Amino acid sequence: MGNIAAVTDAEFEAEVLKSDKPVLVDFWAEWCGPCRQVAPILEELAGEFDQQITFKKMNVDENPVTPASYRVTGIPTINVYSGGEVVKTIVGARPKAALLDELNDVVS
Repeated sequence: MGNIAAVTDAEFEAEVLKSDKPVLVDFWAEWCGPCRQVAPILEELAGEFDQQITFKKMNVDENPVTPASYRVTGIPTINVYSGGEVVKTIVGARPKAALLDELNDVVS
């Protein structure tokens, strides 16, 4: 999956919650079809908005602690964290235009 760096349970606090800028985390799994659909869209967005927002992905099968603590029950779930808090949650695959619309207040 391209240029979006993975984040683990162990790294989550340092890389996401304590980040100086907003962080988008894509919670995904290998077996998830909709996750594979949204991955290239997120790669595009990461290229376009890398100055304003950091993009990360977390495999929920390999890192069960963080998704459980944020009540991630369906994937893909995309959470945007700012100042250590969830400021946006998007559940399910969406086309690029819909994701841009959802993220507009975060990246504008």
